[in-house]
Amino acid sequence: MEKQISANALTKVQVLVMAIAAGVCVANIYYNQPILKDIASSFQVSEGEVGSISVLSQVGYGFGLFFLIPLGDKLNKRKLILFLLVCLFCLLIMMTFAQNIIEVWILSLAIGIVTVSAQVILPLAASIDRVTTGKTVGNIFTGILIGILGARVFSGYIAEWLNWRYVYGLSAVMILIVIVLLNIYLPNVKNEFRGYYFDLLKSTLQQLKRFALLREASLIGALLFGVFCSFWTTLTFHLSGAPFHFQSDIIGMYGFVAIAGALMAPVFGKLADRGSSQRSLIIAVSLTLASLVIAKIAANSAIAIAVAVLLLDVGVQATQVTNVARIYTLDAQSNSRINTVYMTTYFIGGAVGTSIGLLCWNLGGWNLVTWQMLIFTLLAFFIIVRRKI
Repeated sequence: MEKQISANALTKVQVLVMAIAAGVCVANIYYNQPILKDIASSFQVSEGEVGSISVLSQVGYGFGLFFLIPLGDKLNKRKLILFLLVCLFCLLIMMTFAQNIIEVWILSLAIGIVTVSAQVILPLAASIDRVTTGKTVGNIFTGILIGILGARVFSGYIAEWLNWRYVYGLSAVMILIVIVLLNIYLPNVKNEFRGYYFDLLKSTLQQLKRFALLREASLIGALLFGVFCSFWTTLTFHLSGAPFHFQSDIIGMYGFVAIAGALMAPVFGKLADRGSSQRSLIIAVSLTLASLVIAKIAANSAIAIAVAVLLLDVGVQATQVTNVARIYTLDAQSNSRINTVYMTTYFIGGAVGTSIGLLCWNLGGWNLVTWQMLIFTLLAFFIIVRRKI
């Protein structure tokens, strides 16, 4: 069913389906984080080698964002989304039967590349709903955030009670269901860009030059997502070691706390619609700072870590929703290219945060990791408040 959309409206069912699809899709980058020790044990490899899985997933996502997402302004977004999901389904089946760590590395990179269909859905929704863009984007972004956070709960439990391979097999089934739903409900939108592919990539880079707000939002997003990824990657090692010694299912339960924080995202999207983006960003980054202070001074308390998880996820996700709502006000005809610039920078920040977080963990454990995250967050806070100085 293909429906050409010209009016600035999406039905509640369409928004719900798009949010679910985006969440189910993007979750595949994060399934590996609570089960890194299980994968390491399965293939008899070190923490450093298995930690590369998270980095490769995010690097792949960055490649996909830059080289594939701009096509959303040229090709039919609906067909592009469905094609990428079919590719993802095939890769997940292959991951289920991976025979060694090298195959897992390669497949993690490939899965990261095609999982970017979630980032075609966002600009598609924003290009249709131009009246309450922040609210619509906030709802879909909430789906993405719940997918990111729920991935940890899901994979932790499945790996503990079955096997880490079942995580990817069951994900393939969910992707198949999403393909069917999107084929029914996903709207069809006419694209305006008529140039060649390399013109599209060139135009994408020009968006960074065109808009100072995009440059600012991209840097803030990269720093905060770097904190997010560093926190969640190393938290697995922190909670599985002394004094906690938690198993994968218990570690995954911290994702439930984080999901509660993600549900606050639409509130900050509404603030952005009302022109209160600066205040929203200051509140969000302040919450992130508070969470990291708690995580540092009460590192051996399971309850304190849970509080830190809640505050961190409210802060980081509110920052991203506000940023996304802001950049979609710049040029509706270039939403995919603008989104490419922002999200590529965003996930490069995630990959850098994961890499530096792992390095800090190896050099100085949780104490050094929390210092690294505080520095990243303070840099983001300075960028936000400098316009008021």
